[in-house]
Amino acid sequence: MDATQLQSADPADWPVAPGWQPLVDGFFGSPQGLSLVEFLHRRLSEGAVIFPPRPLRALELTPPEAVRVVILGQDPYHGRGQAEGLAFSVAPGVALPPSLRNIFKELERDLGTPPPRFPEPGGSLVKWARNGVLLLNTCLTVEEGQPASHAGRGWEVLTDAVIRHVAEGPRPVVFMLWGSHAQSKRGFIDARRHKLLMANHPSPLSALRPPLPFIGCGHFGQAREWRDSQRGIDDNAR
Repeated sequence: MDATQLQSADPADWPVAPGWQPLVDGFFGSPQGLSLVEFLHRRLSEGAVIFPPRPLRALELTPPEAVRVVILGQDPYHGRGQAEGLAFSVAPGVALPPSLRNIFKELERDLGTPPPRFPEPGGSLVKWARNGVLLLNTCLTVEEGQPASHAGRGWEVLTDAVIRHVAEGPRPVVFMLWGSHAQSKRGFIDARRHKLLMANHPSPLSALRPPLPFIGCGHFGQAREWRDSQRGIDDNAR
């Protein structure tokens, strides 16, 4: 069995933090959730190679009460061994995709944070997830070599609900929306309560393009400064 790909289409095999469980259970009990599971079962039985092995890993590693920052991606990586269930993150030892390389480049430019060591942790953002950064793709599975192959199959109903849950929660949060797809979710977020940071996608195709180039956006420094200003509010929200 290949541990880098999906083995089971049973949501019971995909653990999440307890705080997410009611939302997840509600989704998989809905018509959209049941239809998605049926689709995944069928594709696995037909021999499709699907990534990642744990589609709900972002909800496993970052409980709702721990979320401080949300970074939205679109689709898991579709290359073998890359996707590990967190937006923009790749498994340790995997070559850095161009978008992730630009994220580390901007982090170093903005905060002076050196790129991670390779191969461990390499491009794995598990540490971010465990420290309150919800790394959420809007579609949570993909087939090998076929980007967006599972878009529109139902995952977006769940991930939209997750975004709303965070946006309607008691704690102010930083939302980093990079690219038009992520920015299409801004309607769920009250910018009077939360910090909304928007720029082009970190892909090389758009990272340096106007009007909002990703390289030079300063989002990491702005997020840190805003988070520091919210510490008292954070304490009251507990």
